[in-house]
Amino acid sequence: MMYTISNAEQELQAKREALNVRWYPRYHLAARAGWMNDPNGLVWFDGWYHAFYQHHPYSTEWGPMHWGHARSKDLVHWEHLPVALAPEGPEDKDGCFSGSAVVNGDTLALIYTGHKFHGDPGDEANLYQVQCLATSRDGIHFERQGIVVETPAGMHHFRDPKVWREGDVWYMIVGARDGDTGQVRLYRSADLRQWHDAGVLDEAEKEMGYMWECPDFFTLNGKRVLMFSPQGLAANGYQNRNLFQSGYLLGEWQPGQAFVREGGFVEMDHGHDFYAPQSFLTPDGRRIVIGWLDMWESPLPEKQDGWAGMLSLPRELSLSADNRLQMRPAKEVEGMRGAWFPWPVTTVKNQQIVMMENGGALEVILHWDCANSSAEQYGLRFGDGLRVYVDAQMQRLVLERHYPQFGLCGMRSVPLTEGKALTLRLFFDSSSVEVFVNDGEACLSSRIYPDADRRDLALFAWSGSAVLTEAGAWQLE
Repeated sequence: MMYTISNAEQELQAKREALNVRWYPRYHLAARAGWMNDPNGLVWFDGWYHAFYQHHPYSTEWGPMHWGHARSKDLVHWEHLPVALAPEGPEDKDGCFSGSAVVNGDTLALIYTGHKFHGDPGDEANLYQVQCLATSRDGIHFERQGIVVETPAGMHHFRDPKVWREGDVWYMIVGARDGDTGQVRLYRSADLRQWHDAGVLDEAEKEMGYMWECPDFFTLNGKRVLMFSPQGLAANGYQNRNLFQSGYLLGEWQPGQAFVREGGFVEMDHGHDFYAPQSFLTPDGRRIVIGWLDMWESPLPEKQDGWAGMLSLPRELSLSADNRLQMRPAKEVEGMRGAWFPWPVTTVKNQQIVMMENGGALEVILHWDCANSSAEQYGLRFGDGLRVYVDAQMQRLVLERHYPQFGLCGMRSVPLTEGKALTLRLFFDSSSVEVFVNDGEACLSSRIYPDADRRDLALFAWSGSAVLTEAGAWQLE
């Protein structure tokens, strides 16, 4: 099959008409139709935020990757643009894999992985991944510039370039697999075209993963943050419960020197569905991150509706006083707020109280007075399939989803400090929930699949009472 941008556009136009929108997001970015995974090329260019993403327009299964494309003035209202890249050259004939975007003068440059097999695709020895360049003056139509970094000798998994500039020098990091060791490789360039190998920035030690995907490298509060998605971490208690994780290492680095870690790998999101986050800078200097709101090898019931996958809300990153990465919804998200519905409840005791009959696109605010709450479990229920609650015996905040008809059941949780007040911001969309804990201390993101007539929101407390100091919901427009 010939993969071209025009063929992809024709396919998307035809499939868009047949979409079932029961779970299609109201305010998250999803593809017009077909498959979506990693966000790519997040950037501000010529007055617009641009979001590219891994995209298969021809089906709801992962397939030969294209780059989907949308733009926004405010990070929440997105306009779909034509597919930016299709696997139509010898360097990327089996897929235009993940990458990044930078602004170089009046030009928008995409740096991405060309995925190709030399021979039988069933044999990994035939796999080659190279880094490629495409450029645009208008931010919509891209001219392919070919390969700029070849596969290192003896390596096959070598992908997801992230490019940034310091002074007069461009830097690129690339995720790689050396045998069964995940690593991040570093390159430098003066012009985005001629790249020089600068060695290995960091690599896995024992049990830190066989492949480090989607690396990102940036500075917060004077600290360097190496953000990546390791494959192959073993589950350990409450940690690393998903197939793959996303997280970060903190450290010190200066050009020409080694990256020196400070502490171990820390997960960024503790829900069921968050992967391959990528960061970018806003014009006013905020570091924003967006991730894929799904997980590999997890059921995606929306496939039967003609689409699959979506991106998370934009989240502003900061570093706490004790050097913990924090994520909060970007301030632009508040621009979606419509009517405010206060919930006139101060105490819930051995009961369940329905607060809204039909929870649509909502931001729910809950302030729990944990010090004066005696219940063993208390929190919020959404329809038949989701509960977000405090388990006082475990001293954890639990997100529990229960959709056995789709094979999606299980819990994720984060620790709580006993007696400390608990502030929650919960964002509900048609098929997702994102829970922000204590103004950035933790986040849990999961896909949910409620029936259209079972979207009621209820507060509950069992085996005792729970005290609220504030509760209510914003309708999101």
